Amino acid sequence: MAKTKKQQNLRVIPLGGLGEVGRNMMLLEYTSRDISRSHSKYKKKILIIDMGFRLPEENMPGIDFIIPNINYLKGKEKDILGVVFTHGHYDHIGAIPYLIEKLKNPKMFASPLTRGIILKRQGDFPNLPKLQINEVRDGSKIKLGPFRIEFFRINHNIPDNLGLFIETPIGNILHTSDFKFDPTPINDLPTNFQKLRNFSKRKILLLISDSTGAEEIGHSLSEREILQNLEEIFKKAKGRIIAATFASLINRIQQIISLSQKFKRKVVIEGYSMKTNVEISKILGYIKFKKGMIIRAKDVENYPNSKITILCTGAQGEGSAILMRITNREHPFIRFKEGDTVVLSSSVIPGNERTVQILKDDILRQKARVFHYKMMDIHAGGHAQKEELKEMIKIMKPKFFLPIHGQYSMLVSHGELAKDLGVPKKNVVVAENGQVINLTQKKIFIEKTRVSSSYVMVDGLGIGDVGAVVLRDRQMLARDGMFVIVAVIDRQTGKVKGSPDIISRGFVYLRESKELLKNTRKKVISIVNRTAGSGGAVNWTYVKDEIRNKIGQFLYTKTQRRPIILPVLIEV
Repeated sequence: MAKTKKQQNLRVIPLGGLGEVGRNMMLLEYTSRDISRSHSKYKKKILIIDMGFRLPEENMPGIDFIIPNINYLKGKEKDILGVVFTHGHYDHIGAIPYLIEKLKNPKMFASPLTRGIILKRQGDFPNLPKLQINEVRDGSKIKLGPFRIEFFRINHNIPDNLGLFIETPIGNILHTSDFKFDPTPINDLPTNFQKLRNFSKRKILLLISDSTGAEEIGHSLSEREILQNLEEIFKKAKGRIIAATFASLINRIQQIISLSQKFKRKVVIEGYSMKTNVEISKILGYIKFKKGMIIRAKDVENYPNSKITILCTGAQGEGSAILMRITNREHPFIRFKEGDTVVLSSSVIPGNERTVQILKDDILRQKARVFHYKMMDIHAGGHAQKEELKEMIKIMKPKFFLPIHGQYSMLVSHGELAKDLGVPKKNVVVAENGQVINLTQKKIFIEKTRVSSSYVMVDGLGIGDVGAVVLRDRQMLARDGMFVIVAVIDRQTGKVKGSPDIISRGFVYLRESKELLKNTRKKVISIVNRTAGSGGAVNWTYVKDEIRNKIGQFLYTKTQRRPIILPVLIEV
């Protein structure tokens, strides 16, 4: 009988979340190979962790979201054992409606709140099938092929956040999820350090840890401290309080509702996503308030200003969010009044500073008072800072270390912390999306081959149909506009009839550029008559290219701008 041997290999493949904030999605791919004299057979089993989106960059006009590229999984759908979700923030679950069908609807596992948010959002996509999501909690254990997963509660700024202890045939992996150590959380329990130490006793081969706060010195703020500072604002406010925060910050929403209840204020909840999350959280018991506390926006004038709190989205200055609509006087029932107190309870997302500054200025012009996190501690991030990250590494004592979730500088900073704490340099891997991290019991390294991890952009109902070329055209249109030249050509002579029509959008104002347009028309007539008016068959593609190139050069010399030029030639 042939003697059978088994080769085992584990690969960690990040499809998003490394070198960026958001778009979190990671694969654990276990490969086993039975070797005998008669045959050699490979078996692959894939576990997916999270499936999130990220918001577009400023140079991506018209793009709604960016989602992970799952080309690597094409043809491997049968190898997918399931998807486990750490928590309910959209940067971890937001890509589900766009990707899950392409993956043939694998098994999914999520905590009660995360499950509720996923199912509610899926309902916003009426053409998609209902999802079957298995509920897991702190202490739940599941087995998916070669992976045994134990879920454990860990603090973040949304309830029901779960880290992952994953047993594999290669060794044990601990995935922290987004996390912080909060000794006095609101609406949550403190970190269970004994459970973390018990995981450590089982020997951690690889620690995969959140890096978003790795460049921040010290320890993250406790939610209890934020509550105390918010209470000071409530004590002093004489008029309405308008509090803006992320719809997913369930703890902050509960704090503001609780303080409103304490100071006998009615609460208006505005914003579709915020209303949705409050509804789900109330059903699951994560948000509590007395009957009659919540009122409709149209009833706000029925109460004294000192008895009203408005809780809404828009602390980042998002154009369609409620706070911006109030600021722009577009909300049907709410306008700023002198004496209003506006609380922006979120830190500014990098790159969004100017937008938020304009928002603050516009609110102040309407005689409202503004509080933000730089004035006093009214927002605590959900991510561990240097001291907490060091503490996690000290507790786990991992053999290998992989920083995840964050810009590249954050990953590097986190990797340096691990080295400072004694993890050997060769055992720390700072990777980027698409790189394949090969893990054995003895070593960890990045393979030479990469998998596709490029941006897949969502624009309306289009998924991935806006690529680099379309995006570049949009950037050019936004920068220098469009210049359309319509010329009628005599089929017999190949010469221009009459004067070409010109349409300018975002380039020059036609009424104030008559001399430029006159000279442009002359040049178009000259180019067409020279290239097409010589008789015989005409290469109209060449004629259009000549117009595009020559007119482009001419317009640049006159304006120092490069609009997109669209020649339209009509034969009659």
